[in-house]
Amino acid sequence: MDDLTWEALLPPIFASAGIDASGTLEIAPLTGGVSSDIVRIRLPDGRQYCAKRALSKLKVATDWQAPLERNQYEVAWLRRANTIIPGAAPEVVGEDRAHGIALLEYLPAEDYVLWKAELLAGRADPLVAAAVADALGRIHAATLNDRTAAAEFPTDHLIDALRLDPYLRFTAGRHPELADRILAVLATTANTRQALVHGDVSPKNILISKRDGHPVLLDAECAWYGDPAFDAAFCLNHLVLKSIHLPALRNNLLDQAAAFANTWLGHFPTELRAGIEARVAALLPCLMLARVDGKSPVEYLSEANRQLVRDRASPHIRRPPAAVAALIADLRSE
Repeated sequence: MDDLTWEALLPPIFASAGIDASGTLEIAPLTGGVSSDIVRIRLPDGRQYCAKRALSKLKVATDWQAPLERNQYEVAWLRRANTIIPGAAPEVVGEDRAHGIALLEYLPAEDYVLWKAELLAGRADPLVAAAVADALGRIHAATLNDRTAAAEFPTDHLIDALRLDPYLRFTAGRHPELADRILAVLATTANTRQALVHGDVSPKNILISKRDGHPVLLDAECAWYGDPAFDAAFCLNHLVLKSIHLPALRNNLLDQAAAFANTWLGHFPTELRAGIEARVAALLPCLMLARVDGKSPVEYLSEANRQLVRDRASPHIRRPPAAVAALIADLRSE
């Protein structure tokens, strides 16, 4: 990564987008995420934008490298998602592929809330989970078996570097007794090419409109034409983990997880649903374990709850049920 400052990098991007950004730019860092530097830019006339610059080394405790070219695929995913569902992603204003920068519309806190913050504050609105599941299902269904989309996202190497290796392969190395099963799930995921995948459908990457409740999906750096089951399992995992962290909301969050799966699966042709659901049910316990023992553990679980996740995930990694509802029912009974 070079040493050019935001002040040097941004004016050409604005110029190429046809935006007059003359004068002093007010640039403020934004928090969130480990893979990019993110800033808010205020122009002299008051207009605001967001810029993301991909990092080659992610901000985690272990060594985690990732190619900078992921930025161009994130931009492509955001644009494609917005053609399927207008407003499903931030509008792309411009980009600088050479430096891994995306210039995006700025979504202010007075108009949007972060889903993760809402959940951790105990505000678990089932309508939000349903809206996310619906949007995700619509994006997957619109790109199902789409050769054009597949050609646009030749990113097997990126999904491996950003997700399959740090979450599944690394975790398999930490749990040799489960390694064969985790690596088998990894292989199935890696070799399934069915729809356009976001790759990081997490509550921390989803804003909810205060006006009408529609979700906005952020941070599509892991964009990949592959297995849509990964997106569903990734998001379901966060609802399951928060059901452990927030016992007062446990049943509510598990209910939302079950409803999420049903809503999302409903967007696929009937003949595909059993196979897709089985892949979700196999992935979900592997991802549960990965978020306590992989390269990117969630920050909010106590050590006692981390062990609880290990104890609950392990038997389902060994013997995954075919249906998500059965897995959630088992987690509820445990």
